[in-house]
Amino acid sequence: MTPRTNIERKLRRKGEETLALLRNLIPDNQPLDLRIVSRMLLHASLVGLVAGIFGVAFYYALELLQWFFLQKLAGYTVLHAAGEKPIGTADSSHTHFRPWLIVLLPALGGLAAGLLGRRTPEVCGGGGDAIISSFHHQGAMIRKRVIPIKALASLCTLATGGSGGREGPTMQIGGSLGALVGRFLQLPIRERRILLVAGIAAGISAVFRTPLGAALIAVEILYRDGFEADALIPSVFASVVAYSISSSITGESALFLCDRSFPFYPSHLPLYAALALLVSFAAIAFLGIFRISRTLFGKLPGPTWLRPGLGGLLLGLLCLPVVTWISSQTGKTGSGVGLIGGGYGLVQTAISGASWLGTGWYTVALLTGLAITKMIATSFTIGSGGSAGDFAPSLAIGGLLGGAFGHLAAMLLSDNTIDPGAFALVGMGVFYGSLAHIPLAAVILVCEMAGSYDLLVPLMLAQGVGFVLLRNRSLYETQIIDINRSPAHQASSHADIMSGFRVAQALNAREHVAFHAAVPLAQVSANAKKAGRQAVFPVHNDQNQLIGIIPWATVAATDPDLEIMNWLIAMDIMQSPVTILPQSPLGDAVSLMATHGLRELPVCNEQGHVTGLLTQEDILRFVAQTITPADDHA
Repeated sequence: MTPRTNIERKLRRKGEETLALLRNLIPDNQPLDLRIVSRMLLHASLVGLVAGIFGVAFYYALELLQWFFLQKLAGYTVLHAAGEKPIGTADSSHTHFRPWLIVLLPALGGLAAGLLGRRTPEVCGGGGDAIISSFHHQGAMIRKRVIPIKALASLCTLATGGSGGREGPTMQIGGSLGALVGRFLQLPIRERRILLVAGIAAGISAVFRTPLGAALIAVEILYRDGFEADALIPSVFASVVAYSISSSITGESALFLCDRSFPFYPSHLPLYAALALLVSFAAIAFLGIFRISRTLFGKLPGPTWLRPGLGGLLLGLLCLPVVTWISSQTGKTGSGVGLIGGGYGLVQTAISGASWLGTGWYTVALLTGLAITKMIATSFTIGSGGSAGDFAPSLAIGGLLGGAFGHLAAMLLSDNTIDPGAFALVGMGVFYGSLAHIPLAAVILVCEMAGSYDLLVPLMLAQGVGFVLLRNRSLYETQIIDINRSPAHQASSHADIMSGFRVAQALNAREHVAFHAAVPLAQVSANAKKAGRQAVFPVHNDQNQLIGIIPWATVAATDPDLEIMNWLIAMDIMQSPVTILPQSPLGDAVSLMATHGLRELPVCNEQGHVTGLLTQEDILRFVAQTITPADDHA
C-alpha cells in the first residue's frame, strides 16, 4: 500500500466522520474561550468605534430635528435633564406657540416611521425585542438595511414628539453594527453573537454616557436569569471606546444634576423596600397597558403603516391639555412637561424640584398623574409600532413614582431627612431594572446617571425586592429564561467545519409550497399534505416577505374535518420565522437547524423574499461532494 493511498484513506475517513457529525447535529454548550481568541477584544474595540460615532451622530441629529420641529415650528420648549446637550436656546418665548402642531407633528412623524417600516418590520417598536431575538434565534444575522431605516424611523418618531427614548433604537442599531462587523470579517457565528452584544453596549454608552452600566445591560438583558458571560469583557471594551468618543464631543457630565449628597440612613431601608413594592405593581400595570394598546392597534383594519400615525395623533390629543395646563402654571407658553419625548427632563424635575410642582398632597397627586399619563403616552407611541425606545419612558415613569413616594413619606412621617430626589432615583432604577431583568446593571446605571454612589445600598435592596416580585414578567418577550435554554448555546460546534462555505453553494433550486398569511387553515392542510417531502412551509405577507414558518409536524396534527379549520388562517398556527441569507456561512445553517429542530431552512434575500429551501440532504450532499475525497480505486 503506497503512502498516497494511506493519506487518501485517512482523508476519506475524516470526511465520513464529518458527515456523521452533521447528520446527528449534536449540540454542544462549550463557551467561547476568550483566552485564546484575544482578537475579539480588537474586534469589540472596532465595534465600539463604529457604534460610538454612529451614536453621537444620531444624538445630535435627533436634537437638531427636535429643536426644529418642536421648538422652532410648534413653539414648544422641550424639557431636558441637566446633563443633556440641547441644540439652540431652551426658551421658546420668542416663538409663537402653535397647539395644533402638538397634535399634528407626532401623527406625521408616526406615519413617516410606519412607511419606512413597511418592508422592514423589525424596525417597528422599541428595538430591544428585535435585537434579543436576533441573538438567540437568527444567529446574529441582521439585514444591512435595518441600520439606516431604524435610524430614520426613530428620528421621525422622536423628533416630532413621540413618547419614547433614543436608547432603544441605539441599542438595536449598535447591536446591528456589531453583527455587521462580524459578518464583514466573516467571523464564526459565536463571535458574531458576541460582537452583537458588544454593539448593544456601545450603542447605549454612546448616548447615555454610562460605560459600566451599558456593558452590564448588554450582557444581562438577553436573559431573565443570568447573563452572557462570554460577552462581558468585549462589551466593556466596546462600551469604553464608545464612551470615549461620546464624552470627547458631548462632555463627561452625568445625565442628571444632583447638587447634593444622599446620606445613608438605615432607618429608611423599609421605606425603600415599600417603594420597590409600589413600583413593581405600577410596572405590572404599565406592562398591561402597553400590551393592551399593542393588541388593539394590531386589530385595527387597514395597512399596518397607518397605525403609528394614529398612535401619534392620540399622543398629541392626550398631551396637549397637559402642556396647556403646565404652561398656565409656569407662566411660559408652550412649556415642556416631559410627556413628549423620553421624559428625562421630567425626572430631573422630580429630583431637583420646581415651583410648579407645589407642595404636599398636590405634589404627590401631580407626579402620580404625570406617571400614569406617561404610561399611556408611551403605549400610544410604541404600542402602535412607532420606532422609539421603551428604555427612557420606563426610567421616567419610575422616577416620577419614586418622587411621589418620597414626598408622601416625608409628609406623613414629618421626617426632614427623607429626600424625595433619592426616592426618585431609586424608583427609576427599580422600575426598568425589574421589568427588563437587569438588577445589577440597573444599580450601576442609576449611580452613573446621578454621578454618585450614595444610593448604592438602597438600590441593592430595592432591586432585590423588585426582581423577586417581577420574576415572571418581562418588558422583553424574546428574553430567554437562562443561558442553558438559549438556542444560541445549543447549536452544534461542528457547524464550524462548514464556516468556509456559503449557503448558496449547497442550495438546490426546486419548487416549494408557501402560503399567504390569510390563507384558510383547511387549504393549508390540504395543500401541504400534497407537497411531498417538504418539511417547512413559509408564510408570507402581501409584499411576499417571509413573516413565519409552519413545520410539517404542525400540519400533520391538524384535522381537516374540524369546523375550526374553516375560520382559522395560516397566521394562527405559524411560528416565528427562522431564515438565512444566501451569502451566510453554511455552518450557520447547520446551527440554526440544530437549534430549532428543522430539516429545512428558508433562504431569503435582503428584501425578505424566500429564494429556496435549504435541506439537510442538500448539506450532506454538498459535504460528500466537497469534503470527502473521491475514491480513485487505488
